[in-house]
Amino acid sequence: MGPLVPDVIGNELNFVVALFVGIAFGYILEQAGFSTSKKLVGLFYGYDFTVLRVFFTAGITAMIGLVIFAYLGMIDLNLIYVNPTFLYSALVGGFIMGLGFVIGGFCPGTSFCAAAIGKIDAIYFIGGSVIGVFLFGELYPMLYGLYTAENWGLVTVYDLLGTSHAVVAFSFAVMAAGAFWFTRWVELRVNNGATSKEHPLKLYYAVVSILFVMGLSAFLMPSKQNAVLEKANNTEEINSVRLNYITSDELAFRLMDNDNNLQIIDFRPMKEFTLMSLPKSIPMTFKELFGKDALKTIAVKKKLTVFVAADEKDEKKASVIASELGFENVRVLQGGMAAFKSQILNYQTPPELNSQQDKDTARFRAKASIEVAELIKNNKKAPIEKKKSKRIIGGC
Repeated sequence: MGPLVPDVIGNELNFVVALFVGIAFGYILEQAGFSTSKKLVGLFYGYDFTVLRVFFTAGITAMIGLVIFAYLGMIDLNLIYVNPTFLYSALVGGFIMGLGFVIGGFCPGTSFCAAAIGKIDAIYFIGGSVIGVFLFGELYPMLYGLYTAENWGLVTVYDLLGTSHAVVAFSFAVMAAGAFWFTRWVELRVNNGATSKEHPLKLYYAVVSILFVMGLSAFLMPSKQNAVLEKANNTEEINSVRLNYITSDELAFRLMDNDNNLQIIDFRPMKEFTLMSLPKSIPMTFKELFGKDALKTIAVKKKLTVFVAADEKDEKKASVIASELGFENVRVLQGGMAAFKSQILNYQTPPELNSQQDKDTARFRAKASIEVAELIKNNKKAPIEKKKSKRIIGGC
């Protein structure tokens, strides 16, 4: 279904849910009149804009729903599959599909909807679609240059415009409201006012108002990620957070002991992590803490998760974010990697050791400086691969 956080729907259950969603989708299409070619082509002739209204409503609902789910931290937008944009093939393909829509009276999806209730013209349309797919497959080597030309990649509207999800959702809601009003105006003139009795103006005003309010709610809704990051950048918040520390000595001991319950999340820049990383460590950014992969990693039971960074301030920042996201059993390295390097990796035995505890500590650190350095060297040869969830593939 979607990259929900947490995984309330597993991969196996996805297919079952998708089946029922597909049945419901087909039922709604048929009830909306999408199994009738006359209603579908009415969009092009100006006497019936049901297709535009249904698809606009569905798109706006899905768009604003995703914005709300992302705000609540229930979905990872970064894992939603985006079809790659090949500009020229999209323009040519769109023209061919639009032409076929006008001539045949169906699009690929609605043709199956109509065929399911026994429409003969829809069955012929599906047959034509199969022939078209076959011809495209046979001619693909010839069409490859056009098909892959002007590759824009996984581009989205908000990335292209350099704005936020909410602004785009609000803009499309306003666009939908305007389209509803305009198409109503066209219908009244093409049909000489005949549709006014079936669809009172008050109904259209109500729908337009609802769309505007929905769009406005998405626009005004702050991003949970931005809100938490802003809180994590607040010095007072960082200083007020209660931390569970792990000392450099304990971390070194757990590494030397090959503690299987230990996992280290390293928030240093990737360049520093590549040069030198501790065993059992995974690189991560602050923003990645909000994703599905972070939940899978940090929320594992009976695992001791240690946050490390260049200094303790960045570790505290990560801890604030983790606390806001509900992560528990997280500890931070006291003094950061700077302290770990000073106390373990680059340890120099003091000239004077006054107490037995100082002597024991010095003996351990001298041993750890050698063994941990060797572990780091071996870890560089075979680093832990950072597992990433794949984008959810789907679409109509």
